[in-house]
Amino acid sequence: MGRRDEDGYIAVVSRLKDLIITGGENVYAGEVERVLEALPGVRSCAVVGVPDPYWGEAVHAFVVREPGARLTEPDIRQFCRSHIAAYKCPKRVWVDDKPLPLTGVGKIMKSKLREQALALIKKGCFDHSQQAYNLVRLSEE
Repeated sequence: MGRRDEDGYIAVVSRLKDLIITGGENVYAGEVERVLEALPGVRSCAVVGVPDPYWGEAVHAFVVREPGARLTEPDIRQFCRSHIAAYKCPKRVWVDDKPLPLTGVGKIMKSKLREQALALIKKGCFDHSQQAYNLVRLSEE
């Protein structure tokens, strides 16, 4: 998907963001998502890049657990570290039991997840010591 600005330039505004540039390295969201989907207990997931003052962009993952799964952020990060390079591993992981937001045709709304990640960080819901925030807690507030 794209848009044209007042000077006639066309900008791609979706799918382009599936490439995350963190610390000068290219990370493809799909590659990280395939690793996360291989983890037992993961129902669905999405990976997005979020602006970061040090890295340029940081890899963020949203993970929806299977019913009854007891996945935690450390489990997810450890699994990622054992399957992909460290710079590709999510810097932040949000774990939830609720489905990810979908478009009318069933695609994950990554733009909405990016906005949600930024809002949670600004709201102070992010625990910097654990590099994770469990969205289940937010929904209970």
